[in-house]
Amino acid sequence: IKYMKMDNVSAPPPPPHQETARTARYIAHYSDWGHLATISTQDQIKGLPFGNIFSVSDGALDNSTGVIYFYVTPMDNTVSDLKSNPYASLTFSEAEGEFCKMVYDPEDPRCARLSLTGKMVEVAPEELGFAKEAMFSRHPVMAKWPVGHKWFFMKLELIQVWLQDWIGGVSLIPLEDYFKATPF
Repeated sequence: IKYMKMDNVSAPPPPPHQETARTARYIAHYSDWGHLATISTQDQIKGLPFGNIFSVSDGALDNSTGVIYFYVTPMDNTVSDLKSNPYASLTFSEAEGEFCKMVYDPEDPRCARLSLTGKMVEVAPEELGFAKEAMFSRHPVMAKWPVGHKWFFMKLELIQVWLQDWIGGVSLIPLEDYFKATPF
């Protein structure tokens, strides 16, 4: 099996920072991966935060939904954590793309950061086709991953959208505004 990632399509420039819901959707859509934090079930760190990197997608490049999908295996410690406590936070940074690399340090508030907090749930059978297209269109190598690892699809049901995209504080974006916005 050849493990190659698809060539990334260049993201358009980010929206104006004042458009917080649109900025959040932009970051969620154009990020290929994020840092998922859970409460650990591992013996040595039980009950403490544990972070892990995951490939993600909110839809094919031309079809952003704002719903974040994952392709996971029960062999991963994070999945064990989620079985015990399904709540998690997923963090993205504009530092992943080219925008911040040109001018800003990753911790500079103008290099936007987005944290989505919610409940991780297994994707329902009627939504599996969309989840598969969302993930495999952005991460095609996943379709070739070993079947014996019992991969399955999950999504993050949002409770809070937290964004820092400018100097002077953060924005808590109402879910209705987040889902109504478009990243394009």
